[in-house]
Amino acid sequence: MKTLLDLENWNRKEHFLHFSKMEEPFFGATVEIDCTKAYQKAKEQNTSFFIYYLHTTLQAVNAIENFRYRIADGQIYIYDRIDASATIGRKDETFGFSLMEYNPDFKTFEKIVLAETERIQNTSGLFTRTFDADNLIHFSAIPWLNFTSLSHARSYTFPDSCPKISFGKMTTSETGKKTIPMSVHVHHGLMDGLHLGKFVDCFQELMNK
Repeated sequence: MKTLLDLENWNRKEHFLHFSKMEEPFFGATVEIDCTKAYQKAKEQNTSFFIYYLHTTLQAVNAIENFRYRIADGQIYIYDRIDASATIGRKDETFGFSLMEYNPDFKTFEKIVLAETERIQNTSGLFTRTFDADNLIHFSAIPWLNFTSLSHARSYTFPDSCPKISFGKMTTSETGKKTIPMSVHVHHGLMDGLHLGKFVDCFQELMNK
């Protein structure tokens, strides 16, 4: 479900109109996330760390209202729920775009991800399904790179307002602290650095639980 945002009375109307006119309205940042507790908890639950931090990402995304805003025909809609389209790798070194519906219950979400992962790995091609709605984040993991910045390939002519969130290689310090880089790119017409900061803080708090 989605509701129409009252743009005329929105205190960011001018910001939205300004940034929406730009050829590249997205901005982003790469931050280091402490994942020591989260990694340990994932292992204790005998689950994939990838699924664990994907679920945590969606928890934070759904908690920050601006991350649930999407643009359509010059209007802004607020979705009740945001899902993930994650890139899923195959043995032949290709990948496909998935659709993983968010569920607050981790075990339920885990089953959804495992089923969709199996489906992608047993198909070929990039698009193996249709995407009928844009209540998504574009999600990817690049576990081979401990990156400090990241850019994305995208068409400026294609209307897109979905946040793009990527994770890199987890590293462990001499003291045992585990960290992972997280890159977040968002539409500046929908949010500013303040909202991006709220998302990162929310995500880190959830990873520390």
